[in-house]
Amino acid sequence: MTPAARLSAAIELIEAIETQRIPAAKALKEWGTAHRFAGSGDRAGIAGLVWDVLRRRASSAWIMDSDTPRARVLGMLKAERKMDVDAIGALCDGGRFAPSALTDTEHAALASRTVADAPPHIAGDYPEWLDGHLTQVFGDDRVAEATAMASRAPLNLRVNTLKAKRDKVLASMKHLGAVETPWSPIGLRIDLGADARNPGIHAEEDFIKGAVEVQDEGSQLAALLSGAKPGEQVIDLCAGAGGKTLALAAMMQGKGRLIATDSDKRQLAPIYERLSRAGVHNCDIRTPKGPDDTLSDIHASADLVVIDAPCTGTGTWRRNPDAKWRMRPGALEVRIKDQVEVLERAVHLVKPGGRIAYITCSVLPQENNEQIRGFVARHPDFSVVPVEQVTSVLWDKAEAFAAVTLQSPEGLLMTPRRTGTDGFFVSVLARKKAE
Repeated sequence: MTPAARLSAAIELIEAIETQRIPAAKALKEWGTAHRFAGSGDRAGIAGLVWDVLRRRASSAWIMDSDTPRARVLGMLKAERKMDVDAIGALCDGGRFAPSALTDTEHAALASRTVADAPPHIAGDYPEWLDGHLTQVFGDDRVAEATAMASRAPLNLRVNTLKAKRDKVLASMKHLGAVETPWSPIGLRIDLGADARNPGIHAEEDFIKGAVEVQDEGSQLAALLSGAKPGEQVIDLCAGAGGKTLALAAMMQGKGRLIATDSDKRQLAPIYERLSRAGVHNCDIRTPKGPDDTLSDIHASADLVVIDAPCTGTGTWRRNPDAKWRMRPGALEVRIKDQVEVLERAVHLVKPGGRIAYITCSVLPQENNEQIRGFVARHPDFSVVPVEQVTSVLWDKAEAFAAVTLQSPEGLLMTPRRTGTDGFFVSVLARKKAE
């Protein structure tokens, strides 16, 4: 397919996503099934266009002064891909399979309009109802922070230290362009272009043998900052598919007791195979069975309870750009309630002198700082561990990393703009020791 034909396909897909109200991933899959003549490079190129339009949906429409699928695609070419009007016009020549030629109005908009005078939610590409929430945490930096949250994310890998060392895996993955992550001492990063194909990590020998897992650097850091140690009893209370469970197991070096559970047993389905591939032997999976508490035998004996809390996922907008446009205020209210419930459940599991590591992939203060303030008010026997103590696990990078995060009395926040990771909030709470 020609670049112009790919552009036409992207316009068609954006229209389908909007009119049929379906997730972008599903629309792309269905398009690929219906257009089997398109090669893998074409599908990757079209997907790149669609994801970029969703990232820059508001600013692209503003530039074109129009909110049609075609307008958003054309506006994205200027806003995200930095193409000038002549280059865009060359793609839209009205030829076979190409978009129709630019109108005078489109040409004028592309030549002159910018987001310089746009409202913050337009310039930052986020739903208007979130402006107050983002102002609360970022203030005047909210447009810059949100713009970074609308950027493309790299592919990050976590080296499984139960089976391999980073320098060895780095050498074996040089052909994929892998480099060391800037902050995580166990991470690798592969930067992907807008039209890049999936590098097929799951077919790599290192992945098959369990030496690496796909995991954002921010998620790796969140697990490291929990401070899990060999020999401890650690509970991963919202384990899901097991990403942080695997990271915790490696931190524990196979020593101690690791328990992984989740309120939704469907989320736990992939964890068994992942643990086996990673060589984890000290993890007990507790699958919910009926109304009984799967952790009823744990009575204030855990050294550490890790809560990868259910949240709105605002910190992952780089990877799920269509999710931010589907998000509604009611979802935030539900998640806040879920977070309170899981925090209260953790209280009964932690021993005196033990810790809770509360983690979200959200940047919203209601899910982060406010949750921690509320928790400490309800449970004065817990206190927030100072950020400098939490980040000390990063050794020589601890001070530099702490300096680029957004710190508060309740914890620290990573963002794409500040740390180059997804958005993650981390707070470690220590329980007073028995007297």
